[in-house]
Amino acid sequence: MKKITLKNGESLLIRKVEKEDIDEVMQYMSLIGGESDNLTFGDGEWTVTYEQEINYIENVNTSNSIMLVAIIDGKIVGSTSLSAGTRSRVKHTGEMGITVRKAYWNCGIGSLLLGELLNFAKETKIIRKVNLIVKKDNLNAIKLYEKYGFKKEGLVTREFLVNGKFYDSVHMGLEID
Repeated sequence: MKKITLKNGESLLIRKVEKEDIDEVMQYMSLIGGESDNLTFGDGEWTVTYEQEINYIENVNTSNSIMLVAIIDGKIVGSTSLSAGTRSRVKHTGEMGITVRKAYWNCGIGSLLLGELLNFAKETKIIRKVNLIVKKDNLNAIKLYEKYGFKKEGLVTREFLVNGKFYDSVHMGLEID
């Protein structure tokens, strides 16, 4: 758990997601799809059921996987997760994702979440590589990832289809060791 005062004076809490967060998580995920074209789902496309999300929350925080939430005044304003494999050949690699409510873009929350996620990855002594996928035109996100040492590893054409237009994605990775 980490408490931070943001540049705007608001108090931010970053911690592992808990089962009691389910209602707030469901509301948050439903909202963010309509706030950005940089996610894998759009407005109204978050179709995970309450039961599926409860199951995810109950099982996500393991020795090599985690979900963190960023909270202001009891509301989730950001989240990040690292999902790693369970088999011996792939348990050292994790796929990460990160989201922040539009009202809190450019407040440093994404950077704080990413820093905490990478601290977890390093502390596990299991994770040796963190991977992510980002839309090629999401330059702010790419800049953030590069700031933390991620390298571009590949380009996938036409991976996203948003409002009838195709977008390429950049696959990035960070070696922990």
